[in-house]
Amino acid sequence: MAFNHLAVANTSVTQQLGQKLMLDFRYYCDSGNSKACRNPMTQLPQELANAITKYHIGGVILFAENVQDTAQIVTLNTALQNAATQPLFIAIDQEGGRVARINREVATSFTGNMSIGATYPKQGTYYATQVAKVIGKELNSLGINVNFAPTVDVNMNAANPVINVRSFSENPDEVAKLGAAQVVAFENEQVISALKHFPGHGDTHVDSHTGLPRVDHDKKTIWQNDLAPFKYIIDKHAPGMIMTAHIQYPALDDSVLENKQGEKMLKPATMSRAIMHDLLRTELNYQGVVVTDALDMAGISDFFDPETAVVETFKAGVDIALMPIAIRTPDDIKKLDKLFTRLVNAVNANTLDKNELAESAQRIAALKQRFLSQPSTLSVNIAHATLGNPSHRKLEADLALAAITQVKNNQLLPIKPANKPLPLKHIHLIMPDTRKCVALEQALQNLSDNAFAITCSSLQGFDSSVSKNIIKQADVVIAAHASPQQSAVEIGGMDDIAEVSAHSLSRHEQPKALRAQLEYAKQLQKPVLFISLRAPYEITDYAPLSDAILASYAYNIDIDNKNQVAGPAFTALARVILGLDVAHGKLPVTVPLPK
Repeated sequence: MAFNHLAVANTSVTQQLGQKLMLDFRYYCDSGNSKACRNPMTQLPQELANAITKYHIGGVILFAENVQDTAQIVTLNTALQNAATQPLFIAIDQEGGRVARINREVATSFTGNMSIGATYPKQGTYYATQVAKVIGKELNSLGINVNFAPTVDVNMNAANPVINVRSFSENPDEVAKLGAAQVVAFENEQVISALKHFPGHGDTHVDSHTGLPRVDHDKKTIWQNDLAPFKYIIDKHAPGMIMTAHIQYPALDDSVLENKQGEKMLKPATMSRAIMHDLLRTELNYQGVVVTDALDMAGISDFFDPETAVVETFKAGVDIALMPIAIRTPDDIKKLDKLFTRLVNAVNANTLDKNELAESAQRIAALKQRFLSQPSTLSVNIAHATLGNPSHRKLEADLALAAITQVKNNQLLPIKPANKPLPLKHIHLIMPDTRKCVALEQALQNLSDNAFAITCSSLQGFDSSVSKNIIKQADVVIAAHASPQQSAVEIGGMDDIAEVSAHSLSRHEQPKALRAQLEYAKQLQKPVLFISLRAPYEITDYAPLSDAILASYAYNIDIDNKNQVAGPAFTALARVILGLDVAHGKLPVTVPLPK
């Protein structure tokens, strides 16, 4: 099924357009309301296979619902390839850390980019390379050939709701080197990497899943910060793909277009020819494949109908439209006819340039020729042996430990009763939820030679008076928090927006409850260790109430067998807390500490 990209010029307009679409089949129901459908598509229905064949679809993206166990994933991906008229891009978001679609009990997920950034001063690009090598090897064994990673946004905004710990650092040079190392490692494992989100999502305070962010940097700042990693990596080892950002950049393009409300608005980067063609293709000389971020995100779908969105992105010079139409039922498949009619008409009317269409199809074909020309027969046994194997799990644990950062320590750490003037036998934990309570408690108990009494208050089911009574009795308080709250991309995508909103109120109340408890502990002169489990910017707020501070950048809980709950970040934290290892990580972002 190898694709001769030299023959692209002889393929029909419809075939070329089909190769430029990447669909999602996250959920699929035989009938009913497509918006209400929540049946995971784990086996390829014949009508979807027929659609892939009929429309010459070029790619699909998989979500957590599609990848439930190793044998099922291999079977599904084999069926997808068999349905395709040309080798199919099978993509996934497996960044590591908070964005990992494959079940953490099955695949090795690691602790994410900011934890890798925390190891950079001591380890350089070692962990970036090794982590991408493992993720690439595991994806390749499953038949997944595109990873929408690495994220090379430079996190310059402490209030960034969607990037934060998905970024390596606030330093563009470090982001560039770590990102380049991952591109090389992924592609050495025959997995196409997709740098994201061009031209940069690092200085936004709006999530493009829920709105349309705008970056008002001047051109100098854009080149020194936002674009710097992209330029470096394109020059050093151009990735197979680059993903766009649904963000307005007026300094790069202040032209407007009319949205579906009839209003004039600044073009989002995804629809900007000045950004996607003139800047990326001409100035940065990127000759690979450009793919949109998901077109169902509010940054696009709030302003444009699906057909217009695809036309505008193609006009801008983008190669692949990701998730242009939600296909959840057989009736939704018919919407592809409407989309293709609109696209073919746009070509016939010269709204879309026929030569540019052929050039785009040729770029896609060339990338497939490079990575997918020798499709291998997938083996369930090989995939089983590859995913989450002991060497991969060891690397995951090593990274988690290497990233732990000691931000402050007023003679509290390590916590060992024998070393203290007063016995420290009762530890009280205050954690964001019960699972995290159990994860840290079990890690401490399993690793400690001392018999600690450990109690815990969960901030989800919180009783202030009960917690205060336990604090009175405790010898030391260990409190942890994770901010900001999860974004839609971490849970899955636009289908999960309602779930994020449902938890926002309780999450909003947690910091106030935690602060009140730490103030009470301080009044009683109880030693307090604060742990930042996610973006470390929150450390500034809790530093005055803490005797010691650690940052882990992650709180993955990967194993939950009966009563055993664990996770590499919690094991690493316990090792540092108990003095079994030293914290070697360094903060990858600036966190002011009150004097």
